Amino acid sequence: MKAAFHTLGCKVNQYETEALKEQFKSAGYEIVSEDAYADVYVINTCTVTNMSDRKSRQYIRKMKRVNPSAVVAVTGCYAQVSPEEVAAMEDVDIVAGTNEKHRLLQYVEEFSAAKEQQYHVKPYEELTEYISSGIVTSMESRTRAYIKIQEGCNRFCSYCVIPYARGKVRSRSTDEILEEARGLLSQGFREIILTGINTALYGEDIGLGGIEPLIARLNGLDGDFRIRLSSLEPTVINAEYVKGLLRYEKLCPHMHLSVQSGSDHVLSLMNRHYTREEYLEIVKVLKEHDPLYGITTDIIAGFPQETEEDFADSLKIIDETGFCRVHAFKYSQRKGTAAAEMGGQIPGPEKNRRSQVLIEKADDAVRAFYEKCQGAVRRVLFEEAEDGMVTGYTDNYVKVYVQGNEEMLNHFYDVRLIEEYRDGMKGELN
Repeated sequence: MKAAFHTLGCKVNQYETEALKEQFKSAGYEIVSEDAYADVYVINTCTVTNMSDRKSRQYIRKMKRVNPSAVVAVTGCYAQVSPEEVAAMEDVDIVAGTNEKHRLLQYVEEFSAAKEQQYHVKPYEELTEYISSGIVTSMESRTRAYIKIQEGCNRFCSYCVIPYARGKVRSRSTDEILEEARGLLSQGFREIILTGINTALYGEDIGLGGIEPLIARLNGLDGDFRIRLSSLEPTVINAEYVKGLLRYEKLCPHMHLSVQSGSDHVLSLMNRHYTREEYLEIVKVLKEHDPLYGITTDIIAGFPQETEEDFADSLKIIDETGFCRVHAFKYSQRKGTAAAEMGGQIPGPEKNRRSQVLIEKADDAVRAFYEKCQGAVRRVLFEEAEDGMVTGYTDNYVKVYVQGNEEMLNHFYDVRLIEEYRDGMKGELN
């Protein structure tokens, strides 16, 4: 039996798909590429935007066309938030909510026996327990490994449907995280990426008071490796909190710090519990620690009631911060969220215009960051080799191209950054 997987959305979904692959492998399935002929297709969906839902539906139909008799199992956030919509698709055999992913193999076997649609989705109120998928021992990448540390979010930003898809905050046990990290490091991985729905909330529900105790224990593990945080929320942390994290030498000088808007007016409408000034105070701490500290972010254009002045503040904060990457999003009205019911919805053409302006500003920010990096020496972990060049990421999250060969892969090198090149920078070994 062959099983294929397609993952949409965030790093948490990517991690969970790897856990599912291990379960299917252990049961004797051969894992094949998502475009190959398979007996089972698993689609791990996303529902952050309307476009995410549309992509999920497209892949569901696409996989059934490859093998009309295959079992199609749909899980993830779209399946959790809109289960009836997913179940109504004629191509879907199994619908499993976010807290039911770990039982997908069982549901596939039950469907194969009974040939009746399997429907397993718990309501939001029951998403209260952290369900372990076991210890993940491998990843598609051989250099960087994701470790999921928590589930759920209780911040309820007014535009976001994810708390309803993932439930309340639940933290994974520190001991299990450390066991998984040790195993991945022993397999040769050199970078551990901590991910979750809201990683800044890790430990809040189990009495740890935040993520720092976990980072301290990971930092103390033996080996030449580095730790990267996939994101921290300024709704949870502040400048003082960040100062405590900067003492750990294995923690990369890179943070995804989602600002969403540069306007205090819009941040209040979004139910984001910080001001632009408080956000900039966090940035100041990071940049004082390392002027080339890599900060990535998300910004939404066209949020309800966003004025031209508000939008100008979002453009301005890009200049003030010196981001190394900006993910620009057009506001997507999500049913069931507070923002969807707000007055002052921005017309589609104007949202498109602001989004395009924001994208162009984001591109300028990347180029400006690369210019600041010219001549700097940063530590790079090389991941891929092609056409006489190797590529990898600096500690501060710049993609680097250097002349080299496969023998350099999965090793750290000090690299002098020279100039902008392709989708990153060209460098030379220092």
